[in-house]
Parts: sequence; C-alpha cells; structure tokens
Amino acid sequence: MRIRAEWMFTLVWLCGCMAAASAQPSPTSTPTLPYPFFAMDTATGRNLPPEQQVALVKELGYAGIACDIAQMPAMLTAADDAKVRIFAVYVGGNVDEGKPKYDPRLPDVIRSLKGRDAFVWLFLTGGKPSGAERDEQAVALLREAADLAAQSGLRVSLYPHAGFYVERVEDALRLAEKADRPNVSVTFNLCHFLKVDDEKNLDAVLEKARPRLSLVTINGADRGGKDWDTLIQTLDRGTFDNARLLKRLRALDYKGPVGFQGYAIKADPREMLERTMKAWRAFEAELAR
Repeated sequence: MRIRAEWMFTLVWLCGCMAAASAQPSPTSTPTLPYPFFAMDTATGRNLPPEQQVALVKELGYAGIACDIAQMPAMLTAADDAKVRIFAVYVGGNVDEGKPKYDPRLPDVIRSLKGRDAFVWLFLTGGKPSGAERDEQAVALLREAADLAAQSGLRVSLYPHAGFYVERVEDALRLAEKADRPNVSVTFNLCHFLKVDDEKNLDAVLEKARPRLSLVTINGADRGGKDWDTLIQTLDRGTFDNARLLKRLRALDYKGPVGFQGYAIKADPREMLERTMKAWRAFEAELAR
C-alpha cells in the first residue's frame, strides 16, 4: 500500500509539473501581428544583385520584398528561385501633358506578375504637389493602369510621396474615388506623412484611409523631424511611437502588409535589416501582451 501511495504521489506531482509547463509560453514560439512585414529594396540595397537581396530578406525572416520597376524582371526570377514573395513593384506616372503617362516597362511587368498577390505601387509626378488641376489626366492614367493590372489579377496602390502630385494620403483617396476602379487602393507612408503633415492628424488620416488602405510603410523617425535623416531611420531608432501606430492599425482592423522603408539610411543592408527585424519582434511581443 505504501508503494502504491508513493506511486500515486509521483503521478500527481508529474501531472502538476506538466500543467504548469503547458501554461507557460513556448520559448520558441513567436507572437505575430496580423500583417506580413516585408522589406523595401531601399533597405535591401538596390546596388546589390537581386539574388543577394532576396536571400537576405529570407534569411532574416522578412515576409518578402518590394522593388523598383528597374529591378524587374531580374528580381522576379530571383524571388521565384528563392520562393520569396514580391509584395509590390514601385513605378512612376506623370500627369503633365506631353510626358509619358507611365514607365513603358509597366505592361510587361504586369503581365509577368499575373496571378500573384502583388501590387503596382504607383507614384504620380508633374503638376503641383497636392494640387487638383491635373486630376483629369491623373484619373485617366490611373484607370488605364488599373485596367492593365486587372487583366493579370493585380491591384494598384497609390503611393503618396512628398513633393509629388500625389503628396498626401488625401490626394490618393481623392483620385482613387474619382477613378472608381475596384482594384485601386492607397498606401500610407509614415516618413512622407511626417514630412508634409502633423503627427496630431495621424489618427484622422488613418481613419479616412481605412476603407481603401492596402499597404503601409514604416521606419524609425524623430517626432518633429523634417529632413530625411530624421524621418527615415532603422526601426529601433527615433522618438516616433511606432508601437502606437501599429496598435492603431490593429484597432482599425487593418490586415494588409507593412513594409520597412530604408531610403538613404547610412548602414550596411544586413545591419539595417537585422536591427529593424529585432525591433519588429519587440513590437510583436508588446502588442501580444
């Protein structure tokens, strides 16, 4: 009877230990945000061969890459070989009369991306920044690009850029509504928003964009900064509260991709991407709590 009692005690003790262990999070488990995190080629090094860029993002745990149209089709080949997703291809259009409407390579690039979950990341130059006097040309261009993209099952996301015709999120929304195409959406770029707007307007801008918001780019930034050195840093630097931005996106039920903008950061691509991924994981852990 004594042996049986000791055996029962041991069994109860083991069960208790197992229950306690199961209540603790696995040390290898990684909390995740509801959106994939990719790297822009401004961070991966446009001067590097595409094979090296996609290998780096894959090794460091990024969900994929976005690239300038000048890197196609080599980037597509490298991404396919490495089984890395291309989230978006960055390409320009122009609303000035007598200027090419968009990069002549765009139709071929769109056809090459047929059936993929990718965006045509369209920025618009010409005219007056945040003006509306060239909206007729802009809408015609946007509809043409959207219809081309639709033939390959792709979407167009307007990319607001400081100093360009589409400079603010509101400009992108205005044109997307006028174009009236189901595959046209808008991007929120943190650095360009901070360049041309006030941080106090952030929540209101995101709320306006929410129905058409398809892409977001972030980076470290200093609050009140107005030059690119302060507005574009690795994600672990700067005084801007990116955790708050991510919480706001989650509150708005945003589930699209988030990209890291690394334009003109003075750092080796590996160092830049490693530091940024470490900060992203920290944000994941914070939001998981």
